[in-house]
Amino acid sequence: MAIEIILIMIAAGLIIGFVGAGGSGFIISILTVLFGFPIHVALGTALASMLFSSFSGAVSHYREGNVTMRAGLIIGVFGAVGAFISSHFSGIIPEDILNYLTAGMLVLSGVVLCIRLLLMGKPADKENTLRAFIYKNNVVYFIVAALLGILTGALSGLFGIGSAPFIQIGLLILLGLSAQQSAGTTMMIIIPIALAGGVGYAQLGFLDIKLLLEVVAGTMIGSYIGAKFTKRVRPVYLKTAMVLLPIFAGFLLLSA
Repeated sequence: MAIEIILIMIAAGLIIGFVGAGGSGFIISILTVLFGFPIHVALGTALASMLFSSFSGAVSHYREGNVTMRAGLIIGVFGAVGAFISSHFSGIIPEDILNYLTAGMLVLSGVVLCIRLLLMGKPADKENTLRAFIYKNNVVYFIVAALLGILTGALSGLFGIGSAPFIQIGLLILLGLSAQQSAGTTMMIIIPIALAGGVGYAQLGFLDIKLLLEVVAGTMIGSYIGAKFTKRVRPVYLKTAMVLLPIFAGFLLLSA
């Protein structure tokens, strides 16, 4: 089964690297639905694997000029704090309930991102004014980025997802990054979140090392290659992929 897992994770990594998402929810769905792993083990293993695949994708995005360091560092550090604390609460949630909660969060993240990217059109003048105020005021910028990190990190730790869509929404709306910049910066942010969340799940005994190595072997290869295509396609295709990936993963998980 190891070969099958690696090959499927290479394919998943291609999508993850292109979208700029940590892809933890997508991997959770694959592990539970296709390979039958318990949801808690899938959550811990998938989140920890994002440390490696996101690093691979982040390096590729950085070389492509898609990473905004200031946002990435602040959100990443505070996201790690949120992920570590909330991961310890995941173990007390019953497996069947956690399955539905994780699936619901994935679908919700896709729907929210869809509303923002596909239905709202161009940002309003008030939104541009808010972005400009945040960007020019260092203290406000730090506070907004820190709160975004804590919130998205907590979601990652509790539900085992990378919460990439929520991070991307914050980067797009609050900090004014482009779709390409939000994709690359998100992969950088997920690195510390995945590390802290993975440590939390390991302390609870929900981290399968053998499975982790198989997942990492596939996703690192795929995500590095997939990141090469982010700046080479029209933004509309990238935005569509950002929306569809978590929704697909959520419905796949519900079918388990």
